[in-house]
Amino acid sequence: MALNVTVDGVQMDQHPYLPLASQTLFNAKASKKLSFEDIARSIGRNEVATAAIFYGQASASAEDIQGLSSLLDIPREQLFQQLSGFPDRGRSVEMPPREPLIYRLYEIVQNYGYAYKAILNEKFGDGIMSAIAFSTDVKKEIDPQGNSWAVITMRGKWLPYSRF
Repeated sequence: MALNVTVDGVQMDQHPYLPLASQTLFNAKASKKLSFEDIARSIGRNEVATAAIFYGQASASAEDIQGLSSLLDIPREQLFQQLSGFPDRGRSVEMPPREPLIYRLYEIVQNYGYAYKAILNEKFGDGIMSAIAFSTDVKKEIDPQGNSWAVITMRGKWLPYSRF
């Protein structure tokens, strides 16, 4: 992808490992002036899962490809070719991330990760929360003073460590 190119608010040079489909999808999204919520509703997916497809972090089913093709006016064959295969997750940015919002999410884990771990272990035992058998949601709340609050919900299946 070309350096210093911004597509639908995404600075492409900050994401050197995005797949070819990303630029195709982001260009079409910008052209249609659609939100991830609009696209997700149209293809029957969660908006975070939909955005993850755009960033190459989630697989797109045949139904997803058909829905995206129809909604975004991208030839189905082109999308199928660009979205088939398995995602190479976690490679789109360097760690720790420099983008402030992404860094703050990283910082939350840095600051509260062990607190989450201790509480989860107390409640569930020795194990981990799956990021595969997983769902997440983002909501916006407005408090009585008019302040906006981001509410991120993460729901992962608990996987106990096995004894061997």
